Amino acid sequence: MKITVLGAGAMGALFGGYLAERNEVYLVDVDARRVERINAEGVRIREQDGTEKVYHPVAVTETAGLPEMDLVIVFVKAMYTESALEANCGLIGPETYLMTLQNGAGHESKLLKFADRAHVVIGTTQHNSSLLGDGHVNHGGGGKTVIGLLDGGSERLRGIAETFTASGFACTTSDEVKAQIWRKLFLNTAASTLTGILQVPLGYILENRYACELMEAMAREAVTVANAEGAAVFDAESVIAEIKEVLSRSRAGYTSIYADVKNGARTEVDTISGSVVEAAHALGVPVPFHEMAVKLIHALEGRGSWK
Repeated sequence: MKITVLGAGAMGALFGGYLAERNEVYLVDVDARRVERINAEGVRIREQDGTEKVYHPVAVTETAGLPEMDLVIVFVKAMYTESALEANCGLIGPETYLMTLQNGAGHESKLLKFADRAHVVIGTTQHNSSLLGDGHVNHGGGGKTVIGLLDGGSERLRGIAETFTASGFACTTSDEVKAQIWRKLFLNTAASTLTGILQVPLGYILENRYACELMEAMAREAVTVANAEGAAVFDAESVIAEIKEVLSRSRAGYTSIYADVKNGARTEVDTISGSVVEAAHALGVPVPFHEMAVKLIHALEGRGSWK
């Protein structure tokens, strides 16, 4: 399968690396130094047991001259989705599937500007990765990947799911993928956002009483919003148990929000906790913990420019 991954950050490098073992994979990034290093040294992935393996996708800064792809996966930060697709739109043909596995919700609206509804794939993954250096990532934890189409008929994605599974990402298709995206959003908004605020690994949320109480409060708020929206009916206590299970498997994992806050970079909080706030306001559901969390992250983003 011909696959292009847009974004060679933590998750893009992880997926691009694993998929390159069995497929023709191009890894696109605007950072020329990062691209040069990946082509020279490969993508190094450190597993939870400390072992490392090198993978060899083809890294490029631009895609002019490349053929239309079977699959394009978007792993850039949400605020750069549209510009990345515009710059690489030559990869997207009438039969190309355009996929987002980005954190948060609502990304399909941007993808629909470049592909029809029958070829836009939304999904979620429990895999966690953090960037150790250019082309060097820490695979903090694994889990399930679920993908689906916007209007059902997701069984048509079986070939992609099989490709993912064969490459190390256990993957299934689902016509209820939006409910799965909410499940991932519960984890991201209740735990990942907290790792950014507290500047701690995922395991700390489990081990610290106060952090765990904050996680549970945010999870309950998000479940209330999801149930009000009608995507599915979720039980808050079951959701909290699922979050704790993922945190237990990924104790040493760091999140993109953690890394962005640490580096003084702009985060994706608006498409994670911010998407819960937006939905809550539309539905008239109070979410004070989420509102505070979003403001705290934005306040922390500004530290890098303060003197």
